[in-house]
Amino acid sequence: MDLILWRHADAEAGALDLDRRLTAKGVKQAERVGAWLDKHLPAGCRILVSPAERAKQTAAPLKRKCKIVPELAPGAGVEAILDAAGWPDAATPALVVGHQPCLGEVAAFLVSGKASPWSIRKGGVWWLASRERGGDSSVIVKVVIGPDFV
Repeated sequence: MDLILWRHADAEAGALDLDRRLTAKGVKQAERVGAWLDKHLPAGCRILVSPAERAKQTAAPLKRKCKIVPELAPGAGVEAILDAAGWPDAATPALVVGHQPCLGEVAAFLVSGKASPWSIRKGGVWWLASRERGGDSSVIVKVVIGPDFV
């Protein structure tokens, strides 16, 4: 299974966390990364998005069907994110559009085996895959990229 973690792009400050919108810089980041993802996402990839406005705006340039998943709201835990994505057994890949520190903790957990405070840059993507070989499970890091490199 492929699991793509996409941190929301640059967002404005604000008192109501779920209502924060992207800045002009964030809109450009989302457009660049969204265009790159659109070229590379596998067919049938499920796009799971936090209910936060900035996450929905980040996913919008994909112009694909998205599912808003309340369990991906800011503060979600590693288990909630992996459960929402169906990791590692889902039949189709999943793109999760969410937040720090949650997404960084998911990347750390999958790569190192423990949820550590790894940081994913605003607008950045971590593309991971599960692999079974000889009865052993492993995680492969396929891509780690920031919005300035697409």
